[in-house]
Amino acid sequence: MYRVGVFGATGQVGAVIRSILLERSFPVSQIRFFASSRSAGTKLDFNGEDVLVEDAHDADFSGLDLSIFSAGASASKILARKVAEGGSYVIDNSPAWRMDPEVPLVVPEVNGSLLADTSSKIIANPNCTTMVAVLPLQTLHKLYGLKRVVASTYQAVSGAGRSGVDELQSQLATRSSELSVLTFDGRAVEFPSHHVFPATIGANVIPLAGSFVDHDTTEELKFVQESQKILGLRDLKVFATCVRVPVFTGHSISITAEFENTPDHDEAIEALGSTSGVRYDPVPTPLQCAGRDEVLVGRVRVDSSAFNSLAMFVVGDNLRKGAALNAVQIAETLIALGRV
Repeated sequence: MYRVGVFGATGQVGAVIRSILLERSFPVSQIRFFASSRSAGTKLDFNGEDVLVEDAHDADFSGLDLSIFSAGASASKILARKVAEGGSYVIDNSPAWRMDPEVPLVVPEVNGSLLADTSSKIIANPNCTTMVAVLPLQTLHKLYGLKRVVASTYQAVSGAGRSGVDELQSQLATRSSELSVLTFDGRAVEFPSHHVFPATIGANVIPLAGSFVDHDTTEELKFVQESQKILGLRDLKVFATCVRVPVFTGHSISITAEFENTPDHDEAIEALGSTSGVRYDPVPTPLQCAGRDEVLVGRVRVDSSAFNSLAMFVVGDNLRKGAALNAVQIAETLIALGRV
């Protein structure tokens, strides 16, 4: 039994982490919840018990065995080392440590073996979009040898936090009576003003997720760099275009992958369907994947316009496998390997 801390426990992902710990009967002897000073002093239910939320910046972290962070990059940069120095493994959901060469970036089904001999007490959880992609890509790499990946993502508003969900909800609810004009006449509808996203997300598509870094965005660079690190292919050519869509939960990705060897359509489908953490579905959608642990893969096609290329459509729940579940699976892997 282990003493577990959840940082950012009152947030969107923190709530899913709390739920998954119970669903998976994680061996908890003591649970502690941490959040910002705004939430400190409140209580959260865990398995029928009220647990006091502690101020993450003032708390005593001694005694923790495993700590799961979902408190944002700024908090992780300040707190993660302090908690790790107190003896706890820190599994961090933010981008703060992902590209640190000393910190493993882990999807257990893909590269969980890194945890067997790492000296780092901090383990990074990948970006929720990258997480969806690497499970099927690893399977196909083993079969055919990856050379290049081109991805277009369709990212749910929950990837921007609870405020992103609230913004879409308010825009759709407030203007629902006018949507018939937009549908049948093609005339513009004035939605409530936007604050979270750079344009109206209700009934719209925004070809910008994250913020600009030259001509790319932070989300696109995460996809490129994290895919290379997780797959252990530093020279893999990756290009991504990240798009925000009016979907509440579930990130989707259209992927075209080029290989060293000629891919076989039926063999690829069979292999993907038997991959741990993946389920084959001919037409996967975000609604289907909401609340599911598996990544759904479908629309698998040989790309006859390119050499040795295969296309597929991949969907995953960005709050579960894309964040909370993967973090808990990392903790389970550390236990299974005898590291805790």
